[in-house]
Amino acid sequence: MSDLRQRFYIEDSPVRGEVVHLEETLQTILAQRDYAPAVQVLLGEMLSATALLASTLKIKGRISLQIQASGSFKWAMAECNHLGEVRALADYEADPRFNAADSSTTVLSTLISPVLFINIEPEFGERYQGIVALDKPNLAGCLMQYYDLSAQIPTRIVLASSAQRAGGLLIQLLPRNSEEEQERVDQDLWPRLTMLTETLKTEELTDLEASEILYRLYNEEEVRLPEVEVLKFGCTCSKERCAQALEQIGAEAVRETLEHQNPITMDCQFCNTQYSFSAEEALGLFGEHLS
Repeated sequence: MSDLRQRFYIEDSPVRGEVVHLEETLQTILAQRDYAPAVQVLLGEMLSATALLASTLKIKGRISLQIQASGSFKWAMAECNHLGEVRALADYEADPRFNAADSSTTVLSTLISPVLFINIEPEFGERYQGIVALDKPNLAGCLMQYYDLSAQIPTRIVLASSAQRAGGLLIQLLPRNSEEEQERVDQDLWPRLTMLTETLKTEELTDLEASEILYRLYNEEEVRLPEVEVLKFGCTCSKERCAQALEQIGAEAVRETLEHQNPITMDCQFCNTQYSFSAEEALGLFGEHLS
């Protein structure tokens, strides 16, 4: 039980859901930077949320959550692609409030003019960006409001995290295809499942296996569990992407950089991998050669 995503269905109903658990991946990401305790929890919740939301997409690509704000906390982002690869990063100024708490609510309550972006980037096709108001006390509440109002899909989300483990649960009531199907559905099912989901405790979500969580919550329902999916840390950085970035700034800027830094080194903020370009390599991107 380390890094996984477990889909589940309630038999003979339009209800489906996911349970996410992150441990090794979370620790790998948090080890990249010296994050304050409250920021660690926020990143864990964001990672769990992106893994849950990615499961609702039927495309090849990636989904990311990005918080932007003013004040001591600048931004944070988490991303998951269709392969189950996740990554996350945050930027903020030192703030004693972030060190003295172990709750993401502490961070969210300090944000000035905050905005939450949901970015969906398919491998092929147009990108989509949704804007979510950060006017709820926690991230799960903001995402549920987005689904209820914008996507118009009744959704309940529970998120939890510590510096060691993170977890999340999402359950949705999907649209019925016909009036006949709607009549066959237990009308009390969704209110009942919503009430049960709200009883989930933080330590249960982070410490228990997905099957145990689902049994404790919905043991009176017929729950079907497909094969579990593995989640892992994955970064999209590469020397080719760095080369593209150099090409974008132009030959003159690259020559000026080489006067102060030769070779040019570029660091990935997500995984700390360093890429190096000699003067010959950098200028060669523009068809130039050293004399």
